[in-house]
Amino acid sequence: MTALDTTPLGTSAPARRPWIMGVFLLVAGAVGWWGAMALITERVAKLIDPQHVLNCDINPLVSCGSVMESWQASLLGFPNPLLGVAGFVAPIAVGVALLAGAEFARWFWALLLAGVTAAWLFVTWLFVQSVYEIGALCPWCMLVWAAVIPMFWGLLAWLLATGRLTGGAGSRFGEAVLPFTWAVVVVNYAAIALAIIVQFPTLLPSLL
Repeated sequence: MTALDTTPLGTSAPARRPWIMGVFLLVAGAVGWWGAMALITERVAKLIDPQHVLNCDINPLVSCGSVMESWQASLLGFPNPLLGVAGFVAPIAVGVALLAGAEFARWFWALLLAGVTAAWLFVTWLFVQSVYEIGALCPWCMLVWAAVIPMFWGLLAWLLATGRLTGGAGSRFGEAVLPFTWAVVVVNYAAIALAIIVQFPTLLPSLL
């Protein structure tokens, strides 16, 4: 067992590769951070020049501007992307630390999972608001959704499988589910895509 293999030898091979999770968290966090920063950049440009055309305003249905003007875009009294710019630093930092061979206590992983879970719940709420209340889709927002969804399901399954979150039955369940995490992510993506297609039947023709 190498220095990076911090879990028991009885654990399945995919679960005994912290460096894979390190790369995953680093990439997913960077993608999410990029989407959040792009939103902040466009918002600032709009404040400086009210005539500025947002780079994500494609048509009435695909429009960051429509979403930015809604109350949902500043749920806590400031632009939501600020949460992303700050929050996505955590998985990026943890990813780099894992690649460097770092080990963390169980409470640390629990806190990280709590934060990622909150992010998943938040983007799910934003998806519902965008599709069913605001009636517009923000491309940069959807990039953030696309990063958070696999991050949540992947981290949850990995923590269970490696015993970093709990042991016993929870660990065995995680080991069984981990190889199929990609399918859960696909189902999550598919549910969002289906809701968008049903709610916006003219979306695809408008993009062609």
